[in-house]
Amino acid sequence: MASEEELEEIRRRKYEQMLQEGAGVGAGAGVGESEEERRKREVEEVKKSILKQILTPEARERLNNIRMAKPEFAEQLENQLIALAQTGRLKSAINDAQLKQILQQIMPKKREISIRRRG
Repeated sequence: MASEEELEEIRRRKYEQMLQEGAGVGAGAGVGESEEERRKREVEEVKKSILKQILTPEARERLNNIRMAKPEFAEQLENQLIALAQTGRLKSAINDAQLKQILQQIMPKKREISIRRRG
């Protein structure tokens, strides 16, 4: 039976292969549209699999909530988390508190806006 590390390496290679193959898709206008959709779906499945390994259930729930509010930001965050995992910079699964810290580091700083009435 394959170890967790071996399974993660296989998934990582498959994900990278799909990304490379996906870069060449779309050259023919209208041709292979279902093929492109299938590849996108496969890439999403691999991403979900990797995220399931590197995030605790609470952190995945937070990421899903972010995806509902800000899909583009969630996509960016997912890609960064996967990159961290692929470079071996994660020692264990990211929990909710760690994900909050990451979010605080990458979220743009909000300006305080106060409205004062004269009168």
